[in-house]
Amino acid sequence: MASIAPLSFQAGLLWLVLFAALFALAGMAYARRQRDNLEQFIVARGSQGSIATTATLMASALGAWILFSPPQAATWGGIAAVVGYALGSMSPRLAMMPLGQRMRELIPQGHSLNEFVIARYGKVTYLLTLVVMLFYMFIAMTAEITAMALLITLVAPVPLWLTAAIVMGFTLLYTAYGGLRASIFTDKVQIVLIVPVLLCLMAVGWWVTGGVAPVVERLSQTAPQLLDWSSATGIKAGVTFFVAILLTEIFHQGNWQRVYSARNTRDMRRGFLLGGVLVGPFILAMGMFGLAFMAFTPQGDSSVALFNLIMPSLPLWLVVALIPLGLALVMSSADTVISAVSSIVAVDVGRLYPQVSTAQLMRLSKWLILLLAIPVMVVAAQGYSVLYLFLLADLLCAAAAFPVFFGMYNRRHDGFDAALSMVCGLTAGLWMFPLPGEPMTTLLEAFLLAALVPVAVVGLLQLVRKQRQLFDWSALARSIRRMDHL
Repeated sequence: MASIAPLSFQAGLLWLVLFAALFALAGMAYARRQRDNLEQFIVARGSQGSIATTATLMASALGAWILFSPPQAATWGGIAAVVGYALGSMSPRLAMMPLGQRMRELIPQGHSLNEFVIARYGKVTYLLTLVVMLFYMFIAMTAEITAMALLITLVAPVPLWLTAAIVMGFTLLYTAYGGLRASIFTDKVQIVLIVPVLLCLMAVGWWVTGGVAPVVERLSQTAPQLLDWSSATGIKAGVTFFVAILLTEIFHQGNWQRVYSARNTRDMRRGFLLGGVLVGPFILAMGMFGLAFMAFTPQGDSSVALFNLIMPSLPLWLVVALIPLGLALVMSSADTVISAVSSIVAVDVGRLYPQVSTAQLMRLSKWLILLLAIPVMVVAAQGYSVLYLFLLADLLCAAAAFPVFFGMYNRRHDGFDAALSMVCGLTAGLWMFPLPGEPMTTLLEAFLLAALVPVAVVGLLQLVRKQRQLFDWSALARSIRRMDHL
């Protein structure tokens, strides 16, 4: 084993720039050979098989947060929280299988969830949904860049702002240049790196702790509640994670882009199935590091539980490998968000201003995403925890879930019902949502109210407002125009 010491500023910065540049150059080199029009730039329609869809979904789902959040959740929620976290991380990809198939049936030439919402419900529900999606994706990208900046500080004294600028700059470079195809290509490259390095970390963790038996034995003596499957705290935490992640991720435009990038419905369903199932074990394994941390070093900083446990035993090559691992995790998630926001801009502006050419739409989407990057870098450079904002975004998505997706299957559901039930759900959820600085004891109740109140409101409105026009499904497909011509 090599002696472990933090890398110098110069070494850390060199490795950071080198690996970030390699990922960016790979994406740009691939994109140069494609010469995509706007249609392919934003959805890469019908270009990906099931294996490619699986790889891009895994890479975009496994962000840098997996190195921090699951282990920390385990330190206070125990085994039940970790299992809930893992199942919650799997569930959105599984839920997207029927939702994605239905969307492809209703709008074969579609591009985004927003297209469905405005054509199905009108402007009010569309604006509410747009705010929910953009707020969530902004917070998600900020959290990813923040996590990477904090990870680098553990291996080298590189300032947070510099890491944020480097990561964001190189990710924007290839994503703005190559669009979704470049994002998917780099996802496939990055997942090839992510999986073996994560497996190496698991192997080191197993070696450091001696395996499962010593961890269970020590926890049984020092913190037996963490091993208790019937722990009320653990169960509540696990259900909270499951509900929050499921109802949030189905609003991620990156997932909807991949619904249309798949070659056919079969490849789409298989890709989402495998992408969901294969993510779960990694989340579960990372969470177990939190239990090991509580067994061996419970007095340390739980926010970096994984690194407190294994860093003293990492060989130097694996310390360096944490940098490309973190970059692969962050860039694969960040480029998904960047491409998703670009597609929303292009599609929605194109709908509002049909006289704008697709070449102008492509340029506009690139410039607006560059502007979005500025507040992301500013916030990430502060190193703030965005957990509270993340939870607030989860609440917004929980309130919007049933009102938006019920209309995929029910012809009597309309824009008035969708907007009113969404507002009622959000109001009920906010009533129980903890204020900043308060304990998160009522978080599950807030999510359940936000998710279930709209169900009750829509059910009541369906009984009261019996006289209404049934929606014509064929109107959805007629309302969407392709963007094939530059």
